[in-house]
Amino acid sequence: MYLSPLGALLRSFKVTFHCYADDLQLYVPLKIGNCTEISNLESCLSAIKGWLSDNFLCLNTDKTELMVIGPPKFQHSSQNFTLRIDDRVITCRDKVKNLGVWFDTALSFESHIKEITKTAFYHLRNIARIRQVLSNDTAEILVHAFVSSRIDYCNALFSGLPKKSFKGLQMVQNAAARILTRTGKFEHISPVLYSLHWLPCPVRADFKVLLLTYKALNGLAPSYLSDLLHRYIPSLPKARKKKIGERAFSFRAPFLWNNLPEDIRQACSVEVFKAKLKTHLFTLSYMS
Repeated sequence: MYLSPLGALLRSFKVTFHCYADDLQLYVPLKIGNCTEISNLESCLSAIKGWLSDNFLCLNTDKTELMVIGPPKFQHSSQNFTLRIDDRVITCRDKVKNLGVWFDTALSFESHIKEITKTAFYHLRNIARIRQVLSNDTAEILVHAFVSSRIDYCNALFSGLPKKSFKGLQMVQNAAARILTRTGKFEHISPVLYSLHWLPCPVRADFKVLLLTYKALNGLAPSYLSDLLHRYIPSLPKARKKKIGERAFSFRAPFLWNNLPEDIRQACSVEVFKAKLKTHLFTLSYMS
């Protein structure tokens, strides 16, 4: 409530934004050779700093970061982009952390997936050391608390990534399944995952997107997601950039949603939808 008037100020600069309790993100489109948006963004930041100062708050320039997202051919030119706030010059970064997720300039999430894999294997090694003294239920609790929660955190961002991007995450899930079920490393993993009723990592990401889609279409999601979807569109929206654009929620959600059976889409509640959706994806993953 205290920061809500800031929205009017940002809109006056025609800047897309997202506000958090103690953080603010600004988004502007850029074109090679056109510095107009950068100048507008600098003016916007100056106005934000003035507004915060007038309201007994402070803009922390040490934590202000700049990143340009785009295709590789655009990255070379974008390295020269800078922002100036008073006497502070902010240069472009290769990656930034947003709500615990590492975003990179190509939205490949390679750095984030490597970080998840490293941390998850660390915890799996510790669980493996004491597995003999743990009951199955206790071991499952530990695996979900320290490993599965990391694989699933914000994994909707991974939906549509190439299969090779999931290699590290899938290795983590496979290792967790082997430790939990005490399965040898040379035994085939698919029957083990099937017995645990675990969806493969790429399918888990699609599951999360479809769950968000159901909530968005039924008034259970934030407006910034609901506004991206429409009940009836004659044809699927076209993505301007195939590799990145087709992973956008506005494209990926309708693509996955329209391929669901009608009875799943018409589920009467979130819990019913989740149960039917998991069964459907489970069947496609292991029985098709």
